[in-house]
Amino acid sequence: MKTHICGIQQVGVGTDHLHRDWKWYRDVFGMDIRIFEDAAEAPLMTRYTGGKVHKRNAALAMNIQGGGGFEIWQYESRTPLKAAFDLELGDIGMVAVKMKTPNAAKALGKFKQQGVHIITALSRNSASQNHFVVTDNNGNWFDIVESANWFKIDGRPTGGAYGAIIGVSNMDKSLAFYRDMLGFDTVLSDTTGIHTDLNGIPGSNRTMRRVILAQSSQDTGPFTPLLGENQIELLQWTGGSGRKIFEGRYWGDQGFIHLCFDVVGMSALKEKGQKLNYPFTVDSADSFDMGKAAGRFSYVEDPDSTLIEFVETHRLPIVEKWGWYINLKKRKPGKPLPNWLLNCFKFNKIKA
Repeated sequence: MKTHICGIQQVGVGTDHLHRDWKWYRDVFGMDIRIFEDAAEAPLMTRYTGGKVHKRNAALAMNIQGGGGFEIWQYESRTPLKAAFDLELGDIGMVAVKMKTPNAAKALGKFKQQGVHIITALSRNSASQNHFVVTDNNGNWFDIVESANWFKIDGRPTGGAYGAIIGVSNMDKSLAFYRDMLGFDTVLSDTTGIHTDLNGIPGSNRTMRRVILAQSSQDTGPFTPLLGENQIELLQWTGGSGRKIFEGRYWGDQGFIHLCFDVVGMSALKEKGQKLNYPFTVDSADSFDMGKAAGRFSYVEDPDSTLIEFVETHRLPIVEKWGWYINLKKRKPGKPLPNWLLNCFKFNKIKA
């Protein structure tokens, strides 16, 4: 069976207060579609949780305009830790999440009205896209990037996750991983220097190699029309060695904990990873129950141990309050769900 990597399904956001932060993401980013919310233990992740099984509460939220979701994740059995240092560009790991917007100038104006902390001016990135950077109420960085790729437009300033900015220690090794394993084979820009469009972010005065990647063709899965196109931006500090953002901490601690891709054909992807020397470090192997949803999930590490998750969805609520679920295990691979059905996720909107 052919492997399909069908877009960014979600980014994991570790928090110490799930519902407080989810409200912020609803109010500012429109992440108000609840796909699931589930409290349980995480027995398969002990490799990244100190060898112990921990309890957690997690919610998957989407934006009906399109883009990837947020898996907002909170420990219930321990206090989630912050990084022991203030993050700077050049540090290693996922430093920012890219969010898509149909109009960067209008989004900036809206965020100013809402009192959102804006840390860069509206400008063009090295791929000539309008963008600016904000922080959430926990200080996490979000790069708001203009995009023409949408499931629908309903007037809100942003859609969902568009990609990630990832700090790396060796650009060539990282480029090979994101190209060969994940299919980001198109270089939109590759520049080295001080990037003035990032002025205002700690570390922006450093000389860095910056590569923005896209996919020349995107695999098709059931949710591809909703998830849309993606970007990966890699940053390497050329004048020093950055700190690992999650050094000494657990997966699930505060910050961006993983980047997750929607997958069809997980077994074939596992074989591909083994051949490329990017083995799965976690694999649920069979369908893993997540309350109202179920699927197979796995993890790999990029060359700097940044966690990449893959999820092959088996069961999902379309409209939970109506008891309407869809079983995708019998669906033909590579065939998207119809737009009218994907649009029904809007009935899971949280209004409060």
